[in-house]
Amino acid sequence: MLKRFIDRLRGRQPSVSKSTMRLQVIKGLQHGISRRQISAPASKVLDGLQEHGYQAFLVGGGVRDLLLGATPKDFDVATNATPEQVRSLFRNARIIGRRFRLVHVLFGRETIEVATFRAHHEQDLKTASTNAQGMIVRDNVYGSMEDDAERRDFTINALYYNIADDCLYDYVNGVRDLDARLLRLIGHPDTRYREDPVRMLRAIRFAAKLDFRIEAQTAAPLTQLAPLLEGVSPHRLADEVDKLLGCGHAERVIALLEEYHLLPYLFPDLVLNDSSRRLIEATARNTDERLRIGKGINPAFFYATLLWHAVQQRSRQLHDQGSALLPALQQAIQQVIQRQQVRTAFTRMLATSLREIWEMQPRLEHPDLRRVDDMLQQPRFRAGFDFLMLREQSGEKTAGMGAWWHRYQEATAEQRQLMLDTIIHARKQQGGGAPSKRRRPPRKRKPS
Repeated sequence: MLKRFIDRLRGRQPSVSKSTMRLQVIKGLQHGISRRQISAPASKVLDGLQEHGYQAFLVGGGVRDLLLGATPKDFDVATNATPEQVRSLFRNARIIGRRFRLVHVLFGRETIEVATFRAHHEQDLKTASTNAQGMIVRDNVYGSMEDDAERRDFTINALYYNIADDCLYDYVNGVRDLDARLLRLIGHPDTRYREDPVRMLRAIRFAAKLDFRIEAQTAAPLTQLAPLLEGVSPHRLADEVDKLLGCGHAERVIALLEEYHLLPYLFPDLVLNDSSRRLIEATARNTDERLRIGKGINPAFFYATLLWHAVQQRSRQLHDQGSALLPALQQAIQQVIQRQQVRTAFTRMLATSLREIWEMQPRLEHPDLRRVDDMLQQPRFRAGFDFLMLREQSGEKTAGMGAWWHRYQEATAEQRQLMLDTIIHARKQQGGGAPSKRRRPPRKRKPS
């Protein structure tokens, strides 16, 4: 209450407050959602809970996407049954999480996430707590559907669909905001971001993915509260970064992250200049296009792009301090990876991929002509080559070797030899000489 009083004195009002919440029940002919659009596993969970006397609603992104005419990525369920009660109804269910206890009901490749209606954590300090910054570190306070709607993050994610009566339940004018293509936070933005700083990244992702405008009060605290991201666990932050870069709208995501000064808190070594921006934008467009046509993406590739100029900068510093070129590059790579893993934890495999992509760049720019064909067979050649091409397309000086490697892969044996001879001649002109064949050291004769 004191917090809300101070907010009123400062002129800050919640985007959606308890006093403005009014339940709207929208019937089937008006909202257009059909049971046929809901997956069979989600229907089984909803029916199973309702048959045993519990309330159960489809909620969140699944409802939002159906209303927008999109195909939901997954389906979430909200209920008044406790996690233990949900687990007792489904043999294929398991309880997960400490901070938020949820139930995952497993149906082969599809998982239905079931959450119990939550209330504000102030209502029960035994099962909820916050840290000194106001971040919720434990939140298992259960309440009604209305309480749950108030606890959700954005109005467009607080819509409840009842499979039994085919009605849509809206406490927060979420349908109105969907129609206006507006992303609005529920409650006081300052308080809600402090409760969970990841909501700032979710705001960016939804705005980019849905092409929505962020409501003014929802956007206002983003830059000021960006440092709160430093308190989020590296694993949780890494998961959210993967969602941001892999949502299919990475180009707009990067633009919004930069606009609200969130990028440095995700990538502390990030160097932003004209060259790095062109490279990042080119990678974002390439990633979005691959996802659009149904191709997979490698998370290491985007990390390699975002941190490449940091690696180059640190490598030059180490070289100026006396390290040889290759050891300076390897040491710079190790330092940048270690610093990034403090912020966004990633696997050893991803770290290895980063090293291989970066270490391959000087080998592609200045190839050992005796091993060109061997390089084509290396597992990481394609990623290293693609990265070189993006660097070249974004204006970075690579002596045209990206285009050279592209032609070499398409060339016949005779054409390849001609291309190699051209490089040999150019190196001779520059005084470098042609690569000599490796000679074996003479064998030592055994004394007779």
